[in-house]
Amino acid sequence: MTRMSNTVLGFLNILTLISSIVLLGSALWMGRSKTTCEHFLQKPLLILGLAILVLSIAGLVGACCDVAWVLWVYLFFMVFIIVALMGLTLFGFIVTSHGGGVGVDGRIYKEFKLESYHPWLKTRVIDTNYWVTIKTCLLGSVTCTKLALWTPLDYLQKDLSPLQSGCCKPPTSCVYNTDTPIQQDPDCYRWNNAATVLCYDCDSCRAGVLETVRRDWHKLSLVNVIVVVFLIAVYCIGCCAFKNARRPQHYGFPYGRYGMSKSRPGWEQSWSRWWHGRDRY
Repeated sequence: MTRMSNTVLGFLNILTLISSIVLLGSALWMGRSKTTCEHFLQKPLLILGLAILVLSIAGLVGACCDVAWVLWVYLFFMVFIIVALMGLTLFGFIVTSHGGGVGVDGRIYKEFKLESYHPWLKTRVIDTNYWVTIKTCLLGSVTCTKLALWTPLDYLQKDLSPLQSGCCKPPTSCVYNTDTPIQQDPDCYRWNNAATVLCYDCDSCRAGVLETVRRDWHKLSLVNVIVVVFLIAVYCIGCCAFKNARRPQHYGFPYGRYGMSKSRPGWEQSWSRWWHGRDRY
């Protein structure tokens, strides 16, 4: 029973090892995705996946081989992982609390406004160099391809993703073919029917990208809560395994009162035998 925590820790680290591989696979898939074109979460997922992978291997070695110093390193870095995850989760909930779409009368889909999102996110898409990368990805994706064959009736009956709503069409409020100049959303003048232009330079397109990020990040934050609770439980079991690894292998005194092997007595027992046996000579 004294080594039960080692067994449980080894089993749990197998689960974390598998989860780290899933995280790494998700991050690599996100980097190659041609549908979302957002890579905000790729680096955090890669770093998190690699950290959990290394810690899982260390935990397996420490628990299965009963190596105390490996378990100590494992627990030491586990604290940093837990604290970092808690900070990332809190930051994620703060950032994703802003934003969301606005309903359009007579339509199923929503439209998105750039000013409604968290300032930290807005600074990313406002940056020209970063937006060129996003725009290039959007141009090479199939985001707007399906909408090219839609009829006006389809826009009344079908839903749109945030990217399709913001990048593939002008705002619904736009009015064209009018002789009287009217004040409209600036995105109305950025729109062009050309397949390589559309509304890729619109603020609504930037908002669509941020909405996609917001939804993904919010889901990730919810998963992070579960991961943090799980890692805290693993940490507690790891502490028990570390205490077990520090105990001598003869714990429980299997060889007598002092827990010493008869074939290799301790120095104090050897000295006692010599002292009491000297009168015999």
